[in-house]
Amino acid sequence: MPFINKTVYNIILLVYCIVLFSCNKTQEEITNDGIILGFSQIGAESAWRNQNTRSVQEAAARQRIQLLFFNAEQKQENQIRAIRSFIAYQVDVIAFVPIISGGWRNVLEEARDAGIPVLICDREINDAYEDLYIGYLGTNMLQQGRSAADFLVTKFFDPPEGFAVDHPAGQPIRIVELQGTEDSSPAILRALGFREVLENHTEFQIIYSASGDFLRSKGYELMREILDDDLLRNMNVLFSHNDSMTLGAIDAMKERGIQPGKDIIIVSIDAEQAAIDALKRGEINCVVECNPNQGADIMNLAQRLARGEPIPRISYMIEAVFNEWDDLSRLPARGY
Repeated sequence: MPFINKTVYNIILLVYCIVLFSCNKTQEEITNDGIILGFSQIGAESAWRNQNTRSVQEAAARQRIQLLFFNAEQKQENQIRAIRSFIAYQVDVIAFVPIISGGWRNVLEEARDAGIPVLICDREINDAYEDLYIGYLGTNMLQQGRSAADFLVTKFFDPPEGFAVDHPAGQPIRIVELQGTEDSSPAILRALGFREVLENHTEFQIIYSASGDFLRSKGYELMREILDDDLLRNMNVLFSHNDSMTLGAIDAMKERGIQPGKDIIIVSIDAEQAAIDALKRGEINCVVECNPNQGADIMNLAQRLARGEPIPRISYMIEAVFNEWDDLSRLPARGY
């Protein structure tokens, strides 16, 4: 390969970044004096994720922040490449949703060495990298797991009138768990919070746990396999780490003549409109909200970082829990 000096190399990188990220912007918009935020999203795997993306893009437009947006398509190597492009372009702030919790040290060290502050969004990363990013904004996934378990404790042992479960006293309550992507913080923390609550209630037994990658298709496939297994088909509870997998599992149950929400108690996380509608129909018993509307908060933190101001180390979104005994008639449309 012929020798390319550093100046020429940097020019090539700059041109690459402009071509990659400016398809929706004019040259004047890219080169003005506004804050430039490089944001890497993990993909578009669900209605929740698409709403999260819209929230970021719309908030950037409202606050006149130049957004260099990159969809990693569920591949960490794509995300690392995007972050390196942000560094080469010398953005003011980098924000990204980490696909998994590990494997970020090298690229985060490169951002630190370039003097670019990094904001972690939605999903968390390993504590080993805590000196390499400024703050985290997202959802409290540990609490989401706790809330799912709290509902089950109430449902089986102290339900409101009319919502008791016909389950023999003293018999184990058999739980099947559909986890999210392996080594992702939602999968790790939701499982941890769920178990933290149930460890004091020995009646609950997690008889099966598998990753469905947050995909409806995999939720459907896993539930079909579960219902074909003599040891698993007599499950009492499905705890699913997101609505997409939950809705896929419900499809499989209906194919077998099983009444979701009645024959099997179902707890889900996200609160997409489709899951809320299923809750209203009695096909899901509890939905724990995971708030995707993080865009405005991300932009506010990015502006503070660009000005060199301190930000909170951890910022959690406000979230709710929707139960079958709630009055959902006035709940506004979710928008996703």
